[in-house]
Amino acid sequence: MTTTDSATIAMDLDRAWDLHPQVSVRPEPFGALLYHFGTRKLSFLKDRRLLAVVQALADAPTARAACLGAGLGEDELPRYGRALAVLVQSSMVVGRTP
Repeated sequence: MTTTDSATIAMDLDRAWDLHPQVSVRPEPFGALLYHFGTRKLSFLKDRRLLAVVQALADAPTARAACLGAGLGEDELPRYGRALAVLVQSSMVVGRTP
């Protein structure tokens, strides 16, 4: 991430990321609800493909691989990278430690 402005947030898609261990995901017809038990924050995913990316993070070597595995095209990566960066900002998604 380079700034806190959600319109210009950048994320390192070539890094490994995970859903925070205190985050619960509840799939919904519109996407999903994410609830962080530690911070008590609630996030709405309004895109089923973003949900697929978030669910794939744990098994993917990088966020880019999770995105591509979820069927996103290279041209869609900047938009989904910004969405993931917002989830990082809210501590829903965290960097994977070796």
